[in-house]
Amino acid sequence: MSKYDIIVLGSGPGGYVTAIRASQLGFKTAVIEKENLGGVCLNWGCIPTKALLKSAQVFEYLKHAGDYGLKVDGAEHDFEAVVKRSRGVADGMSNGVKFLMKKNKIDVIEGFGKLKSGKKVDVDGTEYSADHIIVATGARSRELPSLPQDGKKVIGYRQAMTLDKQPKKMIVVGSGAIGVEFAYFYNSMGTEVTIVEYLDKIVPVEDDDVSKQLERSFKKSGIKIMTSAEVTSVDTSGSGVKATIKTKKGEEVLEADIVLSAVGIKSNIENIGLEDVGIAVDRDKILVNDFYQTNIPGYYAIGDVTPGQALAHVASAEGILCVEKIAGQHVEALDYGNIPGCTYCSPEVASVGLTEAKAKEQGLDIKVGKFPFSASGKASASGAKDGFVKVIFDAKYGEWLGCHMIGAGVTDMIAEAVLGRKLETTGHEVLKTVHPHPTMSEAVMEAVADAYDEVIHL
Repeated sequence: MSKYDIIVLGSGPGGYVTAIRASQLGFKTAVIEKENLGGVCLNWGCIPTKALLKSAQVFEYLKHAGDYGLKVDGAEHDFEAVVKRSRGVADGMSNGVKFLMKKNKIDVIEGFGKLKSGKKVDVDGTEYSADHIIVATGARSRELPSLPQDGKKVIGYRQAMTLDKQPKKMIVVGSGAIGVEFAYFYNSMGTEVTIVEYLDKIVPVEDDDVSKQLERSFKKSGIKIMTSAEVTSVDTSGSGVKATIKTKKGEEVLEADIVLSAVGIKSNIENIGLEDVGIAVDRDKILVNDFYQTNIPGYYAIGDVTPGQALAHVASAEGILCVEKIAGQHVEALDYGNIPGCTYCSPEVASVGLTEAKAKEQGLDIKVGKFPFSASGKASASGAKDGFVKVIFDAKYGEWLGCHMIGAGVTDMIAEAVLGRKLETTGHEVLKTVHPHPTMSEAVMEAVADAYDEVIHL
């Protein structure tokens, strides 16, 4: 039996990052993976979707070349080539993880791993043991009883990335990050897209102002949006799909070539031996303490299988904290209130901290500032004036409670707010920090200035 210090079950952005940090700390480490190194994020999630979205963005630029004083006649897209490029990007990243495994002397064990008592893992009949076993098996597309996925006419995100043929009409059920990103991509490619959202606004976890702006931008680009709506059944017996939608006004039947179910994720915790070992689970999540230990000594869990936010960067941070704690380092528990969320449709959405509604719910006395990109010189020059930056501060102490952005490139801007909040930066400190001109990032400073009645460019 092979013996390790640490075995990581799963090689997604939680698993492979955990393994590398463990190796850096001197642990003899192995990763078990049943499919592709890099997991869903690198192969079927974050990375290949961004490649698709970049193709859509470039195509949008070509279609609007005249806005920039340029002439591009007959711009066309090759759907098959767009998908092929996305797969190539994913393959390259997965190969990069293979290189990192070799570089860090991490053993990659291919196969399906199942936990056993006594700090062991069975991989397709071969047993391995370790002092510490970390579960990082991730999640998959969640299925609704009213919306069973057949992989052809009713699909999840995985099939949405690799369709052989572009659909003429698509219904996207759910308007979280996955739903709106695919809605934007397919709409840009020329598919007629309808979003169906159960709650009363799209991107429901975001600030109300952000949701309203994204809805305006999407409608302007031709995406149809149905909120407070529910798909009660689908009929796939014909050449396409007929979806019955329940709304406040009654039932409506929509026809499409494909329905994309983007209603969240389901943790991959089945058949991995949790029950055999006695690891506690509640509502589809493995229960852990602040440093990701389960109720059974020697067994840990990180990423989408635990109760924290199901985000790649969260899984990576959790894994690093987990192994640093095992190594005896002094580490602080992760602050889940300061995790940035990013959505890569166009316009992009990025946020951290409390929304205005949540701050008011908590009874906080707040200052709110907002700066529209329509007043930004860089945004005007770039032809990307949709959106704004919104900031929320505690009126008494100046604490930065929340930051919400929608616009071009805002996913690359949100880290300023995350770092500022981590360092307990006040509004006045942000205001007195010189931001370069002309940049989109100036909008952060201007929004803070608005909160303190010192805004210059509004």
